[in-house]
Amino acid sequence: MAERADDRLLRLLGIVAYLDGAGPVSVADLAGRFGTTPAQIQKDVDALWVSGTPGYWPDDLIDFDAASIDRGVVHLTEARGMTRPLRLGTREAVALVAALRAMKATDAVQADPARSAVVESALGKLTDATGEAASAVDVRLAPGGDRQVVAAISSALTNRHRLRIRYVTSSDVVSEREVDPVRLHTQDEFAYLAAWCYRADAPRTFRVDRILEAVETDVPVQAHPGEAGAEIDFAALFAGGSSPLATIRFAPRARWFAEEVPVESVRNLPDGDFEVTLRVTNPGWLRSSLVRLAPLVRSVSPAVLADDVAGTAAEALALYGAGAAGEGGRDAATSPDHH
Repeated sequence: MAERADDRLLRLLGIVAYLDGAGPVSVADLAGRFGTTPAQIQKDVDALWVSGTPGYWPDDLIDFDAASIDRGVVHLTEARGMTRPLRLGTREAVALVAALRAMKATDAVQADPARSAVVESALGKLTDATGEAASAVDVRLAPGGDRQVVAAISSALTNRHRLRIRYVTSSDVVSEREVDPVRLHTQDEFAYLAAWCYRADAPRTFRVDRILEAVETDVPVQAHPGEAGAEIDFAALFAGGSSPLATIRFAPRARWFAEEVPVESVRNLPDGDFEVTLRVTNPGWLRSSLVRLAPLVRSVSPAVLADDVAGTAAEALALYGAGAAGEGGRDAATSPDHH
């Protein structure tokens, strides 16, 4: 899947800023820090080597030590001003103050002392620098659910305890579940709890304003294995941002999918079907989910995702057929009537 240009730009800028303070770093370590491959880091360095300030003569370009590169080490020798502190105008600073005050009020920040301290520190520095303009900013967020529910979720997240919740779907179906909370996040005007649901035996997302009751237990949260014993990457599963979008059309009986999986939008169709748009942050999980729900899936786009799901289903059927044939052969060989 092609990388978005803005994602790569952020990594390129981050590499320059990091190397300027860290000094020489091995290609492998740099790849691990920025969540990419050593081969991609080499490509990034090649791109940075021909980047710089207007004029773009050799003396205007970002520079690296060539001998270090040959040894698998990235050594930045000239940043060309790319690490100068960012200077904000009053308008930009006030916008950041408003965003930080909104962030400070969210359940996700309030439930995490470390995150709250970072936001508070940044907000204090910006407020001091902005002066009177910041005092005119008043940000208030509507509560994302019942206060008792939010308090129980926040406490369970902080203490890493299991929750017992009573949840109602948009179809007015009420269920009781035990969940291991992972994190709170907001999307559009709603707050969501990302968690491992023991009833579904899978990751699920619950809209906080639909949680009727939440009780924190004294049971510690557990680590939950994914496919082949790998730990589930909840951060990737529940992330949004620049991940590619997919559109899936379902039969009515799959309505729970839109309720329990993070989606960007839901569109009800005249024939009773519905269509969801979601970000593909965990392709393996989405692929296996659609294979399990195959009888209820009407269509999948983009085509590359549809082909991927169809290929996985075909492989599963082929393995099933081979297994069934093998069982049949063994049964025939051990049957009393076989001669």
